[in-house]
Amino acid sequence: MLAFVYVLNFLDRQLVSILAKPIQDGLGITDGQLGLLTGFYFALFYCFIAIPVGWLADRTSRVKVLAAACAIWSAATAACGMAANYGQLVVARMLVGVGEAGGVPPSYAIISDTFPRERRTTAMAIFNLGPPLGSALGVAFGATLAAAFDWRIPFYVIGAIGVATAVLVVWTVREPARGEADQAAAQPAIRSHEDGFATAIARFFGNPLLLTASLASGAGNFITYGMLNFTVLFLMREKGMQLEQVAVWYALVVAIAMSAGIYASGRIVDRYAQRSKAAYATVPAASLVLAIPFFLGFVWAPCWELALAFLIVPMFLNSFFLSATVTFVQGEVPAERRVISGALLLLVMNFIGLGLGPTYVGMMSDIFRPAFGDHALQAAYYALAPMYLIGAGLFLLLARMIRRHEQGEAG
Repeated sequence: MLAFVYVLNFLDRQLVSILAKPIQDGLGITDGQLGLLTGFYFALFYCFIAIPVGWLADRTSRVKVLAAACAIWSAATAACGMAANYGQLVVARMLVGVGEAGGVPPSYAIISDTFPRERRTTAMAIFNLGPPLGSALGVAFGATLAAAFDWRIPFYVIGAIGVATAVLVVWTVREPARGEADQAAAQPAIRSHEDGFATAIARFFGNPLLLTASLASGAGNFITYGMLNFTVLFLMREKGMQLEQVAVWYALVVAIAMSAGIYASGRIVDRYAQRSKAAYATVPAASLVLAIPFFLGFVWAPCWELALAFLIVPMFLNSFFLSATVTFVQGEVPAERRVISGALLLLVMNFIGLGLGPTYVGMMSDIFRPAFGDHALQAAYYALAPMYLIGAGLFLLLARMIRRHEQGEAG
């Protein structure tokens, strides 16, 4: 059920990107405005409101907070379909961000309190199938409805489904006891109810491991959102795909490759993390390095068929960091601070990735337009490639810090 809510969460979040071409045609917005709409404007509310929501959920019912959040973002998604101009669409997207701020952190904590550490990354990986399945369903469902009717219809339909799902969450999801799945449930966390809001934030950012993990995952998300939020537009404008083709072939690539990558990463990390927690960082670093040549091939490819073939590998590898980082952070904090810690991780990860990634790509596309014309978005994608090396470098730094921490504990 949590995974299905995450599917809706990501579907609603990506719907504007999926329908970028008809929305641009209908409202007359530029690539730069699209980048701000899908990136910075959305992330501004999504990232920062997640912190007080997480703090509240740590002290109340995480299930009820999740259900309320799902209802809010779904209603705001329907409002996106009513937008008559760019300004109204911006306001509606910000409201989607407000609702989605309460979606993922409570789920992280519920899962962490349900599954023991040795199976937790795999459980997180199953939950994190939400983004690929949400993107794929959004492409298939949204593009099909838009092609048959109008770009506004998918917003109405998906918003209504989300409101109904919010009711089901309350009926079907159990609220586990905090620390239930941990063998030593009565750890230092007993004090954490006494922690104030500012203290909880200070504890998180005062931990070098958690801070570095957040920055590294932010770099990974910069790539993920920078690419994903423009891929449909890129395939249609640069590679000649039609919306009907996108609804089938791109949807399959996202559903199969990204889902397989997220699930595989969970199994791989669970296996190697039993030897050393450094696997939470070395596995994502390796995946980002391996993805580079295939990402460049995707950008270069002269036709959409070859572009999609190259895209399969980055889609498989780009999100290896997600379940690994989330599980690492959830395992490093006391049970009663898991929601706020998940929210703070998402703050850094999504403000860098979701807030700046699409904004950067859209801005670079507008900058390159005078020189590259219709191929400006291709040039912007080439400008995104160095972030792979930056992300890999940060994860290698995290791995080194984890090893030193383990050696210190052993000593």
